[in-house]
Amino acid sequence: MSTTAVKDNEPVLAAPKAEDLAAVLLSKNRPQRPSALSTSVTFGWRAMLKIKHVPEQLFDVTAFPIMMTLMFTYLFGGALSDSPTQYLQYLLPGIMASSILMITMYTGISVNTDIEKGVFDRFRTLPIWRPSAMVGYLLGDMLRYLIASLVILGVGLIMGFRPAGGVGGVAAAILLLLAFSFAFSWIWTMFGLLLRSEKSVMGVSMMVLFPLTFLSNIYVNPETMPGWLQAFVDVNPVTHVVAAVRSMMDGNWNGGEISWVLIAGAVILAIFGTLTMRLYNRK
Repeated sequence: MSTTAVKDNEPVLAAPKAEDLAAVLLSKNRPQRPSALSTSVTFGWRAMLKIKHVPEQLFDVTAFPIMMTLMFTYLFGGALSDSPTQYLQYLLPGIMASSILMITMYTGISVNTDIEKGVFDRFRTLPIWRPSAMVGYLLGDMLRYLIASLVILGVGLIMGFRPAGGVGGVAAAILLLLAFSFAFSWIWTMFGLLLRSEKSVMGVSMMVLFPLTFLSNIYVNPETMPGWLQAFVDVNPVTHVVAAVRSMMDGNWNGGEISWVLIAGAVILAIFGTLTMRLYNRK
C-alpha cells in the first residue's frame, strides 16, 4: 500500500486500491457463522458475568427466599398446623415455586434496561441467530432460579423439612420448576420489549404475580376457602405448578398435574416466545 507525503514530512496511508479491497472481501477463508447454540450460550455467559460484577443481583435469590421461608413458617405454622415443622412439609414446595416465579420478572427488567442503554442495537447488527440474545438472558437466569431453589431447600432441611420423595423426587421437582420458569420468563421478556421503562415492567409484573401467588394453594389448602375463591384457585396456573412440585417431593407423583405443567409451559413458550421475537424484530 502506497503512502503520500504531507506537511512536516509526516507519511500517511493512502486510500486502499479497489483490487486490494476486493481481494479481502472475496476471500474464501471467512470465519464460520456461529451456531444458534453457541451464540445462546455466549449470551447466557454474558448474563452470568453481570452477576459476577454486580453480586448484589443475587439478593433476590438468597435473602428473599430465606426471609419468606422463615417468616411464613413461624408466622402461620402454629396457627395452621400442629407445629411449624409439620407446616413446613406443606409450605416449602409452595414457597420454592412462588419465589422462583416471582423472580422471573427480573428477566424483563434486564431486557428493558439493555434496550434503554442501546445494547440491543449492537446485537441486531451481528450475524447471529436472532433469538439467541433473548435465550441467553433466560439461560443466565436459570442459574439464578437454581440458586434460589437450593437456598430454599437448604434452609428447609435445617429447619426440619424431610421430603418423602427423597433426592430423586426433589431433583425432579426442581427440574420441572426450572423448565416451567424458563417458559414463564418469556412473558416478561415480551413486556420488557413492549413497555417503556423498567419501573413499568416491574409494576405490571407485580400486579400479575401477586394475585397468582397468594390466591393459590401455596400457604393453605384450598378446601378451607370460600367456594368462589376456590373456583379461581383451581384454574390458577401457580396452583397446578405447586401441586406438581409438592407431589414429586412427597413421593406421590401426580401425573395429571405434571403433564399440565409441561403442556402449559410449552404453550406459554410457543405464544409468548413468538410474540417476543416479533416485537424484537420490529423494535
